[in-house]
Amino acid sequence: MQKQRQVTGSYWLRTAPGPSRPALTGDLDVQVAVVGAGIAGLSTAHELARAGLGVAVLEAGRVAAGVTGYTTAKLTAQHTLVYDRLRHTRGPEGARLYARSQSEAIEHAAALVAELGIECEWETRDAYTYVRDRARMEEVRAEAKAAREAGLPAAFTTQTGLPFPVAGAVRVTGQAQFHPVKYLRALADDLVARGGRVYERTRVVGLQEGGEPCRLTTESGHTVTARDVVIATHYPVFDRALLFARLSPRRELVVAGPLGEGPDPEGMYITPEENTRSVRTAPYGTDGQRLLVVTGEHFTPGTGDVPGGLDGLAVWAEEHFPGVALDQAWATQDNDSTDSVPLVGPFHPAARHTWVATGFGGWGLSGGIMAGLLLTALITGRECAWRELYDPRRLKSVVREAPSLLRTQAEVARHFVGDRLKAPASVDDLAPGDGAVVRADGGRLAVHRDEEGALHAVSARCTHLGCLVSFNRAERAWECPCHGSRFGVDGTVLQGPAVRPLEQREI
Repeated sequence: MQKQRQVTGSYWLRTAPGPSRPALTGDLDVQVAVVGAGIAGLSTAHELARAGLGVAVLEAGRVAAGVTGYTTAKLTAQHTLVYDRLRHTRGPEGARLYARSQSEAIEHAAALVAELGIECEWETRDAYTYVRDRARMEEVRAEAKAAREAGLPAAFTTQTGLPFPVAGAVRVTGQAQFHPVKYLRALADDLVARGGRVYERTRVVGLQEGGEPCRLTTESGHTVTARDVVIATHYPVFDRALLFARLSPRRELVVAGPLGEGPDPEGMYITPEENTRSVRTAPYGTDGQRLLVVTGEHFTPGTGDVPGGLDGLAVWAEEHFPGVALDQAWATQDNDSTDSVPLVGPFHPAARHTWVATGFGGWGLSGGIMAGLLLTALITGRECAWRELYDPRRLKSVVREAPSLLRTQAEVARHFVGDRLKAPASVDDLAPGDGAVVRADGGRLAVHRDEEGALHAVSARCTHLGCLVSFNRAERAWECPCHGSRFGVDGTVLQGPAVRPLEQREI
């Protein structure tokens, strides 16, 4: 029997420890407050500080320790099979603007790495989107043509560095990969050197935007007053813009380990087949060794067989890269917008000084850097050629994406109602380390049995919009399948959009 893989935590976070930043301990008045210290939030704050504005970043956890710290860390404008779709939904000019905005984000990051001397394992690599099914070759040919017409250095090929044949691939030259946490920690250091402030362990739970200035409220009761507020929390923690109806959370698994004696594929690869397979390598150790990083097995939070998915991903990696010593595993989370384009710009139609960046669909590194450039232009009153492409208020797109939006909301409704109709589990059936939703006192409790056999109970209702959570055994977390909130076994918030913990209960 295949041994189940244990979640070890992110390689990027483990190999880039950084200094703790202070928590906010009093009220604060600042020109711009940025909520979230991932790639989108810190890129935005850094650009604003370079533009001369006073900026404060408010992070619920640690810098880069959210979604950005768990990414595969590819920095590319080739986003699987996006350009052929964009030229049909947004027209040729929309596809060109998408390619230009993502490419300029990569160029901007490269310039910052050089300017600031950031040691973040920056490497130039070609990006490939491949298929092995010959029936999909024309789909890939069309993507290569669309990407090339959009302005990318793209071509169709059947030759890759992978240790197995492919039916066809889109190859885009001159892309990049790096160590995302080392990059963001350096960005945070430079932000502070420019007079910006970064506060960790400062969870924002309230937003008042009716007048000028805006006001944020933190979990500890402090008030942050700012002319402009940027919500860069991956999934927006405030719902007044109804963006939750246009976002679908997706969790994806990662396995990694030293490549061994096998050849380095020397590129960044992804396929939409086999429930997604994404491959890259990274520098590892001091003797020229490479770390193989393989991602895939995506699922809606709270619904996947995570131990089984990790095992399946590891088997695939070991079969295709003989000799790899997989000793690390973690998971990441993404939000897909219903029209495949990120939502970056005014928070809602009436917003004047509140801004949002979300819906990067698995490509948050180039997307987050792009968002920093775009939001800085919007806040400082400069023009940006692709502002309308990403504008969350886009009406034509909302009409066009209606079928996808309806499917997304139908799935949410199915979980909201259907999960309540499922037969509850029995506490007696819980093995050490496991968890389940059980019925107690006429309600539902989320109950976890720890390794010593003690039971821990919290409310099973997600504090975001009330869906029932489900237990992720591999990561020891409660997950909401409706909008992707995640909680520790004690109910603490691990990931939004929820900002309040699950209530602890007696059992």
